[in-house]
Amino acid sequence: MKKKYKLDEIDCANCALKLETAIKGVEGVSGAKVNYMTQKMTLEADESVFDRVEKDVLAVCKKMEPDMDVTPA
Repeated sequence: MKKKYKLDEIDCANCALKLETAIKGVEGVSGAKVNYMTQKMTLEADESVFDRVEKDVLAVCKKMEPDMDVTPA
């Protein structure tokens, strides 16, 4: 399953890369892409565990970028 999100207030391209790397390290994530220029994130995970993975990824986002808002695109 693949889902896209809008990222508000991501600070820089380096921050986006660090965030993408951290998200790829979350158990169950099969793919992730964070694009600083478009302010979007794409998350891929198996449908059977997607809800848990999404929750864990959103927690990582909040921890790394506390001022960033993540909303479904």
